[in-house]
Amino acid sequence: MSRESIYKRYERAFTAGSAGDEYAYWFVFCRNRLLVTPDELRIPYVKGLEELGISPLRTQYLGRMDGHPCYSAEVPPDTVALEGMSFEEMMSLYGVLEEDIYLLAGKAVQIVSWDQTHQYCGRCGSETETDPGERAKKCPVCGFTSYPRLSPAVIIAVLKDDKILLTQYSAFRGNMHTIIAGFVEPGETLEECVKREIFEEVGVRVKNIRYFGSQPWPYPNSLMIGFTAEYESGEITVDKEEISHAGWYGADNLPELPPKLSIAREIIDWFVRNNSGKVG
Repeated sequence: MSRESIYKRYERAFTAGSAGDEYAYWFVFCRNRLLVTPDELRIPYVKGLEELGISPLRTQYLGRMDGHPCYSAEVPPDTVALEGMSFEEMMSLYGVLEEDIYLLAGKAVQIVSWDQTHQYCGRCGSETETDPGERAKKCPVCGFTSYPRLSPAVIIAVLKDDKILLTQYSAFRGNMHTIIAGFVEPGETLEECVKREIFEEVGVRVKNIRYFGSQPWPYPNSLMIGFTAEYESGEITVDKEEISHAGWYGADNLPELPPKLSIAREIIDWFVRNNSGKVG
């Protein structure tokens, strides 16, 4: 993505310092919904969750943003927010929260989910311990170590002359179209995944694969890796199960597109900037 790095403001860490009376940013999740103050459009900035009448199931130290400590927290599913606050879906907060806070919230929800599902060893079933020196859970019995899961996925703009290949997935509502995406399989390179996904989904082959950029995508735990590729051969063929429609579109004749928060939209917008006004 073209944004500046969050690490200009954020310093990652795994263990909090000794000071326990500092104000901190709290990323509090109930059923993966983030606690916010809707009228001020921000997350809690307090010394502790007791100020909000909240008793967390688990908390995790995330590091510091602008010098202030940051924590994530999981609360029971029946937790009721204080008056003037609410638990909101992460997707609905894009463009509402400050960008770096939103990005850190994306990290936080993944850490909360990983911590929740790794309380016990996946190998022997013993209760795990949190490693103070890295983001890991270690089993004191068999020694197995678990790290937060990250699932890499490729997302590709296929270009042919002055047109871009857009698809409509069967699960989409309305007329929204996007570019092709898919998860990387074990043993694959990213480039192999690009070629396989495109051929499997629309029956065409590509060449000149180029890296575009990447985006963390915490829905639930992906890393989207963007590429562009040139059409090489083949006719568009869709299975009508996963994909209901696919076609070539010019920059001045596009269907409904994905929202601005996605790297898919950033790649499509890049295509539009470079091809508007051209007659196919």
